[in-house]
Formats: sequence, structure tokens, C-alpha cells
Amino acid sequence: MAWMNQVREFVKDVRVESTKISWPTRNELRDSTLVVIATVVIVTVFVGVVDRVLTWGMGFLFR
Repeated sequence: MAWMNQVREFVKDVRVESTKISWPTRNELRDSTLVVIATVVIVTVFVGVVDRVLTWGMGFLFR
């Protein structure tokens, strides 16, 4: 029955820790989402440009 006490302690600890959760506000969530979307777009454009340049360069080298 020692494992049952461990389960009870675990559940109790989870409840205590869950009271410490700080959820973002709607504005914080929106701003974070916009930052993530903008970063993904910027990285996508960068990788696309690098891919095009390298493709062009390899094509030029091996003609």
C-alpha cells in the first residue's frame, strides 16, 4: 500500500502546483502568436532565398 500513499502525495503536489499556474492574458497570447507567425514567415523567406541562390549557384557550376 506504499504506492497508494505515493499516488496520493503526487496528486496533492499536482494540485498545489496547479494553483501556481499563470495563464497569459488574451493580449499576451495574441502578441506571442503574432511574433511566432512573423518569425516563421521571416525564416521561411530566408530559407527560400538561400535555396534559390544555392540552386542557381550549383546550376551555374555544373553546366
